[in-house]
Amino acid sequence: MGAGLVFGWRSAVLLVAFVQLLLLAAALMRPLRNRIANRTLAALLIVLAGQITPWMIGFAGFYDRWQELSFVPVAIPLAIAPLAYLYVHALVVGAWPERGWRHLLPGAVQFAYLAGCFLLLRQPLKNDWLVEASVGYDLIVGTGVVVGLAAYGRAARRLVRDYGERLASQRSDDHRFALNWLIRAVAALFLLLAVWTVYGVWDLVSPLGYRGLMGLYVAIAAFALFLGIEGWRHAALAFPRLTELEPPPQAGPDWKSRAAEWAERVRAERLYVDPELSVPRLARLLATNTAYVSRAFNEGLGQNFSTVINRLRSEEVARRIDGGADADLLDLALDCGFSSKASFNRAFRAAFGCSPSAYRRTHGSKSK
Repeated sequence: MGAGLVFGWRSAVLLVAFVQLLLLAAALMRPLRNRIANRTLAALLIVLAGQITPWMIGFAGFYDRWQELSFVPVAIPLAIAPLAYLYVHALVVGAWPERGWRHLLPGAVQFAYLAGCFLLLRQPLKNDWLVEASVGYDLIVGTGVVVGLAAYGRAARRLVRDYGERLASQRSDDHRFALNWLIRAVAALFLLLAVWTVYGVWDLVSPLGYRGLMGLYVAIAAFALFLGIEGWRHAALAFPRLTELEPPPQAGPDWKSRAAEWAERVRAERLYVDPELSVPRLARLLATNTAYVSRAFNEGLGQNFSTVINRLRSEEVARRIDGGADADLLDLALDCGFSSKASFNRAFRAAFGCSPSAYRRTHGSKSK
């Protein structure tokens, strides 16, 4: 590299993250399932890669050698929180909200401002304006980022909570749809909010300087890589749309007796052994509607659909163990309607307070 450029560890760390983010963004453009959500996440990863770019090249001395790079419009932090929310919305609903592009207007304004300064100002006017406007610009953008992360984080959390409640109330296989991934993604958004707020206040009270903000940009890079890797892992996973999952109705008959009647039928006819059993499917078998089934389980039994069905499955496994069944525990679980070992272990422990293997040691005739 030319004189004045130094490729140190700071630039190296950010460069590794930068390259990986671009590769993940490219990979997310390929899956056909959840296309809108995946492309929104790809756009978010590109924005996050752009956010660390000025620090990556700045530590290497690019701005010292080429001062005309000031205001290069690559760091658009006002677009981070809206894109994160739009990704969650597209994943659980299947599309952006109506006129969702309006959420990106602050980021577009920021980009236009930086692009205008970059293209229209010349040295030394560019340097003078950078010094003159930097304090006000940093305060406005920093406040906008913190407020945006808080507001969009809360909106995403409400959306995920509503989705989780509807999913658990109508699907017995709700664990298959990576709801925990969405919960962790929203939690990561709030963690980034906390880190950004701490650094913002700290820098306002006692300016940290260029190197002092390295921790913030490492945190941004870590957040971005977490979203990118996990988002790519779940890119092709089927997500039942929120609009397809009916909310529990607000009024109805004696749900307790009706729930007891339907639960007994599910038990007697062993309907729970169907691993794909869902509220719509059960409603058809019971010759009723999905809203009634959902309300009966939630209010009549005080438990959501997933909990009730998985408890019935666990109880049958326990009965077979009590009866001396020597089959492998996972085979028993699959035969009773579970679709994975993880969901079986979790449901069995919730029902009996111990793991399936511990229960077999205590109650079974053979150890597995």
